[in-house]
Amino acid sequence: MSTSTDNRPRVAVIAAGGRGTRLHPKSSAKPKVMLEVGGKPMLTRQLEMVRDALGIRTIYLVVGHLAEQVRAAYGDGSAMGLDITYVENPNVDRGLATALEVVEPFVKERFCFLLGDEVYVDSNHAALCDMPPDAVAVCALHPTIDLEKVRQNYSVRIEGERIVELIEKPETLASPYVGCGTWLFDPAIFRYLHETPVSPRSGRLELVDVIQRAAQDSGRVLPFYLEGQYINVNTIDDLNLANFLARSLHFERHRISLVIPAYNEAASIGFVVQDFRDQVHEIIVMDNQSADGTGDIARELGATVYSRPLRGYGDAIKQGMREATGDIIVIVEADGTFRAKDLHKLLEYLKDCDMAIGTRTTRQMIEQGANMIGILRWGNVVVGKLIEALWWNVEPRFTDVGCTYRAIWRDSYLRIRDYLTCDDAAFSPEMMIEMLRAKGRVIEIPVSYHRRRGGESKHSASLRHSIRTGFKMLRVILAKRLDG
Repeated sequence: MSTSTDNRPRVAVIAAGGRGTRLHPKSSAKPKVMLEVGGKPMLTRQLEMVRDALGIRTIYLVVGHLAEQVRAAYGDGSAMGLDITYVENPNVDRGLATALEVVEPFVKERFCFLLGDEVYVDSNHAALCDMPPDAVAVCALHPTIDLEKVRQNYSVRIEGERIVELIEKPETLASPYVGCGTWLFDPAIFRYLHETPVSPRSGRLELVDVIQRAAQDSGRVLPFYLEGQYINVNTIDDLNLANFLARSLHFERHRISLVIPAYNEAASIGFVVQDFRDQVHEIIVMDNQSADGTGDIARELGATVYSRPLRGYGDAIKQGMREATGDIIVIVEADGTFRAKDLHKLLEYLKDCDMAIGTRTTRQMIEQGANMIGILRWGNVVVGKLIEALWWNVEPRFTDVGCTYRAIWRDSYLRIRDYLTCDDAAFSPEMMIEMLRAKGRVIEIPVSYHRRRGGESKHSASLRHSIRTGFKMLRVILAKRLDG
């Protein structure tokens, strides 16, 4: 059947042209396959898996919706050590099997076929190359008893070592497996493609029907049992789950950088550094040339101190994040108002989002004497709700716009870095808004809020200061909304 003298497949076809309408608004201006999971576009993850696990360098990318973005991202593939050829599919909405139609003129040997919008974590794809070379088709299967999950893909009936039936959107489980978007095909599959009619149920040319015809005729459709985690990304919930699984894997290996903006905080900086230093991998103190020895105290306790002129709170944080080397960046005040005991909450929720931010407005968690009087607390709540209303399409939930304590993935920070322009206290809501504008997921978490250990707040020392800071924030929020 196969014309290749080597049993290992040398060619891969990846379907990357779907519209992903159920992932709107995230997919409204970006191809579905370019949505990020664990800091990488799904298509990048597939390309890396094909290259590293299967040893394949020749790739045919079947593109359609917003194809120019895919071409711009990968070019000829040489930057990834690949040889990529783009094949346009004008009939992408007519069914998955149309991707086989458009690559038939190019593929003359055994090949892998993958969907660009699926995510595999710790899979055993490398073993796919060991499957018998005389099979017309090999279908990757993942164990599950979740009927709803199977209905999103297809089910199979297995007899012995063969797949004898494929059922799309089944009413009952034919086996404890879901069919995945990974296949190994012999060129004979193209003959069955031409013999397969459009599905009377969907009105589309279904790939499952093509493989079913091959199974009935040849009897050489085999199962390949996938290990690890598998997610077919169809909805926002699927995307969130994929991100959680990718980010949770070996989470303890991620390096954490703590950034502390500081100006004349000698009375508290030592406590803060000592409180956090066993919980993070590096501490960066941005010391605005403090005259009270803040930098010296932090340096003696093991922090890396950058003593340079800074334009304000926002500038200190921006410069600190640029200096940070960790996979995760945490920001905290130098005044002792936040504690390391809450860090684990931010990190746990960070597995499920792009940025986790604290809120100081939960009354039960405000220490007596902390600078969070009623009008200040309610002011933060009202402005937080304003952001919710202005960006309702991404469904944020905010009750605090001024809380410094937050954690962000480095790759998420890099997506918004060039849009962070505020040098003062308005940087805090600006960072939140830019993450929303980047279609990122932001989760707010109650954290304990304590009394300052010295000095006074640069932004809310008095009601007058608080009102002035609030108006600065409102100007930035409205400007960002009007800017789109």
